[in-house]
Amino acid sequence: MLVREQRPGAAVSRRARDEERAALDWAEIQERTLVPLYEAVYERLDVGPGARLLGLGCGAGLALVLARARGATVTGVDEGPRARLALAAERLRCPVTEEGRRSGGAVPPPGAAVPERDVAAGDVASAPGGVATPRLLHGSPAVLRDVDTPPYTVVTAFQPAGATAGDYETLTARLCAALPFAARGATVVVAGWGPPERCAASAVLRVATRLAATDASLAFGPGELGAGDGWRPERRDDLEAVAARAGLRLLGSGRVACPFGYAGTAGAVRGLLSTGLFDAAVEATDAAQVDKELREALHPYTRQDGTVWMPNVFRYVVAQRN
Repeated sequence: MLVREQRPGAAVSRRARDEERAALDWAEIQERTLVPLYEAVYERLDVGPGARLLGLGCGAGLALVLARARGATVTGVDEGPRARLALAAERLRCPVTEEGRRSGGAVPPPGAAVPERDVAAGDVASAPGGVATPRLLHGSPAVLRDVDTPPYTVVTAFQPAGATAGDYETLTARLCAALPFAARGATVVVAGWGPPERCAASAVLRVATRLAATDASLAFGPGELGAGDGWRPERRDDLEAVAARAGLRLLGSGRVACPFGYAGTAGAVRGLLSTGLFDAAVEATDAAQVDKELREALHPYTRQDGTVWMPNVFRYVVAQRN
């Protein structure tokens, strides 16, 4: 029997389609669940005209859209799937700059030192070259070296930490790479999961842990930051440790209720899968198995009218660049 060979690029095309579908599900279903976090932080920091905001891990850009609606000048950086950033570009009506591309001047080689922008936050408004046009950049925060902008007065990292092994270390590295582009005295906010007993989603996320138990990327639990053998929302001082490791001065913290609400089980499954936290489980088993077990885990949170409601609390820490 002859077996038809897969067409060159077929796997790439399928992966691209999967990323596009997941990006749409994230933007249309899951991302909105974090709006209370975005708004609480912006209200506390009084983000508005004159603020120059840098969003790390900006994804589909909803947090940037809300900040811009308040009058802030926004820049988003994300090294994840390009499909999410493409949606952010549509929302903000601006192009995406790829790492290594620059409108003019030489691009520093990889590993080159990035000069710090020694400007105080209160002096940024008078810094030359200020623009109100939003910016989106794909790559690590180091891509900021490829654009000429005044220092940022607010830096946010809203993607909740504490759900994958090593994500606190990743967050610390992102902050350290981005801080040279922030003004002295700039405000920095990092977010994470709240106490386990206050996060109904923890029971559902354990499905990913169990189905991908042999995958090191989902080995969370007690012990060092992001290490262990079971899913664990963040501990009380994890975010403070990240800020301290990045050399920031702590200013305070807060908690925000961010319930996960869905019109039905199908939407809940799509939204949760779009987070990327179940990717390793899908690879270790298969999509049908993950779908089945997710639906079973969602059953306790499904109401009589078919809607799904999972109360959660997220935590954030406010710090300052010295």
